[in-house]
Amino acid sequence: MSVREVFEPDPQRALPCQIFRRPTREVARSLLGAILVKREPEGWCAARLVEVEAYLPEGDPANHAFRGKTRRNAAMFEPGGVLYVYAIYGRHRCVNIVTEGAGQGAAVLLRAAEPVLGLELFRRRRGDVPPEELCRGPAHLARAFGFDLSDNFRSICTAELFVQAPPEPVPEELIGCGPRIGVSRGRELLLRFFLRTSACLSGPRRWSGL
Repeated sequence: MSVREVFEPDPQRALPCQIFRRPTREVARSLLGAILVKREPEGWCAARLVEVEAYLPEGDPANHAFRGKTRRNAAMFEPGGVLYVYAIYGRHRCVNIVTEGAGQGAAVLLRAAEPVLGLELFRRRRGDVPPEELCRGPAHLARAFGFDLSDNFRSICTAELFVQAPPEPVPEELIGCGPRIGVSRGRELLLRFFLRTSACLSGPRRWSGL
């Protein structure tokens, strides 16, 4: 039975903010298989996270916070458990979950997810595309969920927006890692984590065991 057939939103199973205040690599891996859940006026929408990227607080030149705090990246310096949302190419958005403690400047980018609830709402925003393409890629994921710059600093630990624990543990052998996508610096760092059997991945399936 698929996650889509059995999933029910349950704020009581939401990951607490303390979960996001751990080391960024650890948070990134633990998000695989978890369900991103958002309550809309039209109802619930949710998707299982299958691909994420970690942006570390130290030694990571691809991190937006690498050179310090600015107006654009200020959300990254909040305690873990809020969103960092930014614009790319003028009109697209990317959504990150801030990690670690206050002042660290670290986050996990949400790259791809498998829709499990609210497909009609996703299609209204993304068009009539196959289910595996609705949340494939960070800009498409943000658009499917209706995230915008107004969601910057928004808590991911509320009854309206939360990450629900995976229905069951993800086997270690299904977790892959590889270089992040679209970065010009820090390309040697293996900080993209993904479920290598998912049909929704936005990046290559090359992987190394962890």
